[in-house]
Parts: sequence; structure tokens; C-alpha cells
Amino acid sequence: MAKLISGKELAARVKQEVAQEVQALRQKQITVRLAVIIVGENPASMTYVAGKARDCEACGIESDVIRLPEQTTEAELLERVRACNEDPSVNGLLVQLPLPKHICEKNVIDAIAPEKDVDGFTPVNVGKMVIGESCFLPCTPAGCLEMLRSTGLSMAGKNAVVVGRSNIVGKPMALLLCAQNATVTLCHSRTQDLAEICRRADILVVAVGRERFITGDMVKPGAVVIDVGINRGADGKLHGDVDFEAASEKAAFITPVPGGVGLMTRAMLMRNTLEAAKRQRGQAE
Repeated sequence: MAKLISGKELAARVKQEVAQEVQALRQKQITVRLAVIIVGENPASMTYVAGKARDCEACGIESDVIRLPEQTTEAELLERVRACNEDPSVNGLLVQLPLPKHICEKNVIDAIAPEKDVDGFTPVNVGKMVIGESCFLPCTPAGCLEMLRSTGLSMAGKNAVVVGRSNIVGKPMALLLCAQNATVTLCHSRTQDLAEICRRADILVVAVGRERFITGDMVKPGAVVIDVGINRGADGKLHGDVDFEAASEKAAFITPVPGGVGLMTRAMLMRNTLEAAKRQRGQAE
């Protein structure tokens, strides 16, 4: 039976470390501040933003939530982004996705100052990640990496399979695993023999947004399984992209849903925001 990789425990540890550093900065009269812009009233987005605000409070980070109506124009949103970029009291900035369909997400992400891009989505930070330079890593893949490290597994030389090729999770996850010297296969909707590829994975990361897409027979005995998916099932409960019960019978380690990757994503955002404040302070001195 697989051991659980508890996102709750790991996230609590990360946030405690962040809180200690934030407190040390506060004693030097330095505050850490995150600005979050949300457009519209998407229920999931509102839940995520509320969670981020609670995390900020727990870590001693000041949090500004800028709520804009659904009909906000792209130009109006870009002006808000520009104002946050230019505000020296704002250390980290993120725009909650998805945005209303009349707003181009790429234009908005491109407008965020790279030094405040605590989501790690801007072309500058993505490019630095590709070539291995210091940058803000996307929070979900960074959280997955921390969860893998917590198992004590050496990733070097292992067969790692990432299912899903989104810009937010799949692609950066593959890059981070490659940087750990794993041998990485990135799968997607047109991958042939997906089940056989998954069965060869020592490390299996799944981010496709389809409930129980990965079945137990697709998991290699002794594998580490990271389930990024969060899906609302017909039973009203949250389920991952992996059939948890069946996969647990074969895996050595597995993340639960809920209580897994999602909590680590938010914790890594807190770490990135702290790092942004430290870097900006260093540049100002």
C-alpha cells in the first residue's frame, strides 16, 4: 500500500519557514506584499483567491485583492497591472486565471513585471527556467518537485512520465524533472500506447483534468504518483486524475486529492512572494 505524500504537512512546513523569514524582515521595517487581481466572479477562482489570502495572513504577508467586474476591458485590466508594476510597495503580483473570454490572457501575463511575477508565467521567467537560470518557478510544478523530494527518492536516472502538456503544469514539470537528471517523457492527447508508457514510469505526474483518467493497471509497482488533477465528480466530491484506490495498491508513494498538490501550489506562491521581496530589497540597497 502506497505511503501518502501529505500536501497539508509539507505546505504547513513551507509556510512556517516563510512566516519566520517574513517576521525577521518585519523587524527590519520591511513588509512583504502580494497583490492579486481577479476579474469576474468565477466560483473556483474566488475560492482560490480566498485561500491565497488566508495563506498570506498565516505567513504575515500583506495581501491586496483587487476585484474587478466581469465586463472590465482588457485595457482597464492592463492599466491595473501597470499600476501594480510601478507600486514599490507591491512585491508580488498575480492575475487570477482564467480571465473572461474577451480578455487575452497572453497580453495580460506578458504585461506583468518579471521581478513581480510570482506565478512564474511571464516569458522572461519561463525562458530562464528553460536555460536553468534562477527565476520564479511556476507554483504547481515547483510544489510537485518538493513533494517528490520529500520521499527521499533520487530522481537522477529515473524514468519520469508527465501526462498533460499545459504551459502551467505539464511543460514546466517536464523541464524541472529534466533538471533533476530524470529521463522524461511528456505525454498528451495524441500519445500512442499511453498506458504502456505510464507502466514504465518510476515517477508519474498527471495533469489532464479528467477524473480517474489513470487507472491502477497503468501504474508501475513501486512508482511515485503525483496527481495534479482536481475534478468534481458525480458524487459531488473532489477526485484526482488518478484512480486513487487502485493506484495506491501498486505505488510506493502517492498524493491524495484533496489535500495534495493544491495546498503545495499555494505554499510555493508564498515562498515566491517572499523571494520577490528579498530580491527587490537587495536591488534597492
